[in-house]
Amino acid sequence: MAEAAEATAAETPKKAMIAFEDFVKIDLRVAKVISAEAHPNADRLLKLQVDDGSGTPRQICAGIREQYTPEELIGRHIVIVANLAPRTIRGEESRGMLLAASDAQKGADERQVVVLGPSEAIAAGSVVS
Repeated sequence: MAEAAEATAAETPKKAMIAFEDFVKIDLRVAKVISAEAHPNADRLLKLQVDDGSGTPRQICAGIREQYTPEELIGRHIVIVANLAPRTIRGEESRGMLLAASDAQKGADERQVVVLGPSEAIAAGSVVS
């Protein structure tokens, strides 16, 4: 099974090469999910409140409602893009993006989505590099 997953991932189209200077502009941080609920205006989105270590909760809207229930995420540590410009998604402000892996080349019904997080305990706000 692992061999099949590796072969499938290798077939996923690659994005354009970027310079190291562009990569270091991305602020990846560990955040703890404080609360989660279904987005009121979108069937595929969850609305998360996360502790990013700043002392002020941050709201993130994520398209993972088909794969995760709110209860599965509460208390979980995830990795977020902390310096993504805020964006209004279906009437709700999203101030960041969570990282997830997916086998996107499969159809929507077969696609697996896995939210990424640290493998060991670490404080909210920790830098990912």
